[in-house]
Amino acid sequence: MKKKILISTGGSGGHVIPALNFYDHLKENYDVCLATDLRGSRFIDAEIYKSVIINVPDIKKNLLKIPLNLIFFLISVFKSFIYLKKNKISKIISTGGYMTLPICIASKFTKSKLFLFEPNMVLGRSNSFFMNQCQKIFCYSDKVRRFPQKYVKKVQIIYPILKQKSYLFKSKVSKITDQRIFLIIGGSQGAKFFQTELKETIHKLSKKFNLMVYHQTNKDNIKNLELFYKNNNISFNLFDFDHSIENIINKADFCITRAGASTLAELVYFEVPFLAIPFPYSKDNHQLHNAKFYKDNNCCWLIEQKDIFQENLFKIISEIIIDEKDIKQKKQAMKKLSLENTWENNNKLIIKTIYEN
Repeated sequence: MKKKILISTGGSGGHVIPALNFYDHLKENYDVCLATDLRGSRFIDAEIYKSVIINVPDIKKNLLKIPLNLIFFLISVFKSFIYLKKNKISKIISTGGYMTLPICIASKFTKSKLFLFEPNMVLGRSNSFFMNQCQKIFCYSDKVRRFPQKYVKKVQIIYPILKQKSYLFKSKVSKITDQRIFLIIGGSQGAKFFQTELKETIHKLSKKFNLMVYHQTNKDNIKNLELFYKNNNISFNLFDFDHSIENIINKADFCITRAGASTLAELVYFEVPFLAIPFPYSKDNHQLHNAKFYKDNNCCWLIEQKDIFQENLFKIISEIIIDEKDIKQKKQAMKKLSLENTWENNNKLIIKTIYEN
């Protein structure tokens, strides 16, 4: 009988997508299940992935409701304890965020072995809380900021964890037109800045280049953007969350993106030149440090949102996409960084780490 592993996740796609990838890596060797909150459940295909919903309140979201939310939080810890005990969960992987706290706390009492995952270049607050308890923490780099030196031996470096089909899908089709395919990624929750402030820049770019724009947005703003693209005669494709975004990434000539760890990993793997505009209000400004990591490796361009004016953003992007030499260098740097990132290499690292601990 296979040992049982629970992957605790929830919230945004940045947490859930890596959890699904871990699930796929482990399913041949273990009996795997996902624990998620309601928000995270929308990213999970119930026909493919076994999951349970343990909803977790965000205690700090509404100060007036802190006492009530604290009660609900304690209930979620109790539910987590019952689930772990009843299902005899031997090992747990947490992808971070407050949504995973109840499972991680409960694992202390059930003596389930805990593994953490930190894809960002700044140690997450929930992960830092469980460093003493965890067996290992999976990271993409040994230079994660705010990482306690006394726990450095717990770090297990893995390659950026991508979907299995991404490794089978990587192939660029030769172009027969001068059309430039732009991809705009605002994150799984849709970024307001990318839905409003970029409009004028995209309009100006469409006058200079033959554009086809794939634009990720949230459902609430689709009609507004649809009107903008149609009125300006710009070819476009709008989408909310897309389980097959690698199909779109593989087509792209250039991308304007936030700097979530999963998104940047996909872009680098597919060697898509990108301009990162980190979300300025991310916890501990981790998106800025994610983007800086790739910029320092000459894989991308980076501009902070506070430094953007519509006029200079148009100028910056125009200069980027006509500089073929610089684009070629970026692609070569991305290729070098992803050279050993294969499904098999990551699978061996993950399985070996969990088996030996």
